Amino acid sequence: MLQRSLEAGAVTITAEIMPPRGADPSNAIAKAQMLREYVHSINVTDGSRAVMKMSSLALCKLLLDIGLEPVLQMACRDRNRIGIQSDLLGAHALGIRNILCLTGDPVRAGDQPDARPVNEYESVRLLKQVASFNRGEDPVSGLLQDGGTGFFPGAAADPNSKSFSGLIKRLEKKKEAGVRFLQTQMVMDPVVLEKFCNQVAEPLEMPVLAGVFLLKSARNACFINKVVPGACIPDSIVERLSNAGDPLAEGVAIAAEQVKSFLDISQGVHLMAIKSEQLIPEILEQAEVSLQQL
Repeated sequence: MLQRSLEAGAVTITAEIMPPRGADPSNAIAKAQMLREYVHSINVTDGSRAVMKMSSLALCKLLLDIGLEPVLQMACRDRNRIGIQSDLLGAHALGIRNILCLTGDPVRAGDQPDARPVNEYESVRLLKQVASFNRGEDPVSGLLQDGGTGFFPGAAADPNSKSFSGLIKRLEKKKEAGVRFLQTQMVMDPVVLEKFCNQVAEPLEMPVLAGVFLLKSARNACFINKVVPGACIPDSIVERLSNAGDPLAEGVAIAAEQVKSFLDISQGVHLMAIKSEQLIPEILEQAEVSLQQL
């Protein structure tokens, strides 16, 4: 559904689910179930912020089992090329087709900073590996025994990048490596998103899912500005949250406003509501967006 919608040029909605810090997936599955009528696909994070969570691959398969279309995040930080290649082939065998190719947050950002990163691949090399598998190529020699894969690969982008020329060069490399769609980091300013879409994504003919992040309070916004690379939450939004009688409700309203604004600029949006995924339907309802209308 994700690939069909993006390739048709239709408005496309995705949302993010974080696997649990434990072996019981029931809560994550319940949150995903709430999104069934609201999004085209559900993106499952892979060790985001370098913090241990259940395998993204496992949760993606569980979502498939209940009829939900996942996007498998795959970060290069924790696997060598053999592990990545094996996981890709295993994901395809399980029926997973959407792959978001990521370098991965550095281990120093997480709660086990003495862990050893691998980083044999990064996002561009991972995209090349996906493209190679799609062509049916064996990584050593010849062709894969059972033919090529059918992955639909995406990649991340940061419209708030301080080096716009560097951003363009990086995305040109991702385009050459075979990326088919872009999912942005959180965006707070429609002017920033419009510049990114007009000057970067459109020349590369890349559909964009603009990142909408649910802010829960002024304190939450300040913390994100401090610790999340590339985050740029303006003072006006922090002040709005600070003055609100119900900061969480105000955060939902801000996210809904962003959804409406961003859908006039990009092809779709990607909603992130960490530990509050149950509020994503409310955000979309306030934005007057539903799958039935799309």
